[in-house]
Amino acid sequence: MAAQVLSLLREVSRLEAPLEELRALLSVLQAVPLSELREQVAEMRLGPLFSLLNQNHREQTTLCVSILERLLQAVEPVQVARNLRVDLQRGLTHPDDSVKTLTLSQVGRIVENSDAVTEILNNSELLRQIVYCIGGENLSVVKALIVEISSVSPESLSYCVTSGLITQLLRELTGEDVLVRATCIEMVTSLAYTHHGRQYLAQEGVIDQISNIIVGADSDPFSSFYLPGFVKFFGNLAVVDSPQQICERYPVFVEKVFDMAESQDPTMIGVAVDTIGILGSNTEGKQVLQKTGTRFERLLTRIGHQAKNASTELKIRCLEAISSLLYLPPEQHTEDLLRMTEACFSSLSQDSLELFRGISNQPFPELHCAALKVFTAIANQPWAQKLMFQSPGFVEYVLDRSVEHDKASKDAKYELVKALANSKTTAEIFGNPNYLRLRSFLSEGPYYVKPVSMTAVEGAE
Repeated sequence: MAAQVLSLLREVSRLEAPLEELRALLSVLQAVPLSELREQVAEMRLGPLFSLLNQNHREQTTLCVSILERLLQAVEPVQVARNLRVDLQRGLTHPDDSVKTLTLSQVGRIVENSDAVTEILNNSELLRQIVYCIGGENLSVVKALIVEISSVSPESLSYCVTSGLITQLLRELTGEDVLVRATCIEMVTSLAYTHHGRQYLAQEGVIDQISNIIVGADSDPFSSFYLPGFVKFFGNLAVVDSPQQICERYPVFVEKVFDMAESQDPTMIGVAVDTIGILGSNTEGKQVLQKTGTRFERLLTRIGHQAKNASTELKIRCLEAISSLLYLPPEQHTEDLLRMTEACFSSLSQDSLELFRGISNQPFPELHCAALKVFTAIANQPWAQKLMFQSPGFVEYVLDRSVEHDKASKDAKYELVKALANSKTTAEIFGNPNYLRLRSFLSEGPYYVKPVSMTAVEGAE
């Protein structure tokens, strides 16, 4: 079949108006596996197909776009960047939207591939042309590409700034259209993951502007459209930068997270919970939250309540945030930090261990796994091991393989056993017999099934 594709491609390259051949080629392509096409990619000549896009013939253009979409999937992004530059540049300025979309999708593949993007970055003229060609478009996919290109290096960011595209994105971020604002903040958050991106945003006063918009959100009836994204921006910024510095410099961010957690709107509660989980994923963030005192304790009680009573989706988000807040790597097991995680756990409910046992017994694998993840987060901390050991039936529950039926649940149980078995304090707290049972469970693996002993039936032949 792949040989037939090559034959039809040769036919197309010889003819001026090869409509019949294009129809036949598209039909054959739909039956050829990508793996076969990849084997023949060195023999494919795609230039004639790109040339046919310039003949202002609607059906011909539609056929060529469909054919190229399929064939280009078989071409590595680095080869697209190396061999099809001129065709891509023409495609970016093509009057037909389907050609632009095809070209933009290929630029996206290049930007996401580290080897291919080097081809662009090593050719400043090509990068400049791509940026300026894209600049004529006002599509969200274009903005996303611009952010991806800007994130690659300080040089690529500089080209995008010079082109005016980043300035336009930031103008829309602080503009009046709340829906556009919501889209733009996601892209600006992506840019803030890079050091040079954060530097640029800080120099341009963008972070301060985002903070001011959060301040004014209370008086904006449409703030629910963009506020979640703005709060997430600061949550992610705090983790990649410094939680303490960000929270001290922008106190409105922490204040807004607490307000959202206390609201009645599940969307706002979900964003607040996710942000708390992000903030609490490192020690500095945990300490920043702890410093807010009784307000943080009330927030934890609220999250514990939601973990028990909210919709399944919000329950899972609460459990993931709790896992993030409670986990401490072994090298950070100082008295102060262990006391802090124990206090957090106690604030979640009157009997937090029973709360999570109850959730883990519900017949929903996602909830079961999320509750096991909470136990795993605290499994290497001595205070938690004591609670587990003292809780009637808990050790048996951990070692009981019959509780889990699906792969994800078996994996989650195995991670809990592994965390307990690898902890230096488990043998002392659980006792040697239980410790040896945990080690045995660990060595048997997550999917072990105990063999059923065959008992001879008397009188059987």
